[in-house]
Amino acid sequence: MKRLIIGISGASGVGLGLKVIEALPKEIEKYIIISEHAHVVLKQEENQFLLSDEDIGAIIASGSFKTDGMLVVPCSMNTLAKIAYGIADNLLTRSASVMLKERRPLLLAPREMPFSAIALENMHKLSMLGVHIAPPVLGYYAQIQTLEDMENFLIGKWFDLLGIEHTLFKRWEGV
Repeated sequence: MKRLIIGISGASGVGLGLKVIEALPKEIEKYIIISEHAHVVLKQEENQFLLSDEDIGAIIASGSFKTDGMLVVPCSMNTLAKIAYGIADNLLTRSASVMLKERRPLLLAPREMPFSAIALENMHKLSMLGVHIAPPVLGYYAQIQTLEDMENFLIGKWFDLLGIEHTLFKRWEGV
């Protein structure tokens, strides 16, 4: 069974983070961290654990607790900067720090644009460390017709990066 940590930081784009959680296969254990600026109420589901961002000692803050990766969707610029500079002052950033230390997959979906030079520098630094920097950017070849199609495309691309099987969008089959 896979275990994934899902972080939701910032207030803009929280709905997309929730859709990621909903789209994950049921058999994946989900450890969910919501930053204080992303106050959202989630229903408890099977294999889903809602953790307090202030609980720096939670099980996922330890490298000895095996997980298969972590996504932060959306990822605020504040959270991205903290991760880039090793500031582990809450559970979300501590968990990301563990992912880096243990060399486990980490995916960040920065949500603000345009990107400042500082944000781009932080993204570059993290990318060089093996972090997937995957902002929500559309692929027009996916025959997107609705908002739901767009969200499924984005979530599917993120799942691809983490090796999670899905059928969320129609794949390119050539001309």
